[in-house]
Amino acid sequence: MTVTEPKTHSEGVYASLRAELLGGAFEPGSKLRLAGIGSRYGVSLSVVREAMTRLAGEGLVQALPQRGFCVAPLSVEDLLDLTRARVLIETAVLRESIGQGGLDWESAVIAAHHTLQRTPYTTSEGHLGGDWSVAHHAFHKALLTGAKSPRLESIATELRDCSLLYQHWSIDIAHDLDRDVAAEHRTIAELAVARDADGAVKALTDHLERTTAALLAYAKSNTESGRGIGISA
Repeated sequence: MTVTEPKTHSEGVYASLRAELLGGAFEPGSKLRLAGIGSRYGVSLSVVREAMTRLAGEGLVQALPQRGFCVAPLSVEDLLDLTRARVLIETAVLRESIGQGGLDWESAVIAAHHTLQRTPYTTSEGHLGGDWSVAHHAFHKALLTGAKSPRLESIATELRDCSLLYQHWSIDIAHDLDRDVAAEHRTIAELAVARDADGAVKALTDHLERTTAALLAYAKSNTESGRGIGISA
């Protein structure tokens, strides 16, 4: 008879590894040793592989043919393409939201911004906060709901999810801590509810491109120094 491990083991390993990946525990492109991870969590290799497969589906890790898994690399080409796609889609939907959203939309944006503003940005260890990430996602989602287009919102959400690892890396490896993120979000929210479409679009564009600029600077610095760890063109 085959003995299967409880589903909670798989869920727990997946959640813990995901938190570690987003918390900057592994460098971009680094090899993930399944045996070591299994030993650390006290689970079988099959449980670790199941968790890795789920993480690969989210773009957080990559499967290596015949060689296991590695952390997704910091791809400059992908980062630039993703940022361009996000700017094109999110600003277009935001403009629609500002033009069509009613009082309920304004209230949702203000409430989501209030929650985001009251949630700590980083943890005591200096990593991007998990609660903050949830509030951040909710805020950006609220901005787009006024467009009343589930399809466009879905596309924007999918692109935002793809940028999650890059977002965490901007803090954990690029150390982009000089920016005033709270002020950036406050400006976007205020311009949006004031129905200043041009101003809000510019503020959102600047906000999205700031994270990209920090990671590009990090990639350039590491390439010039000869390290180039986990960085692809």
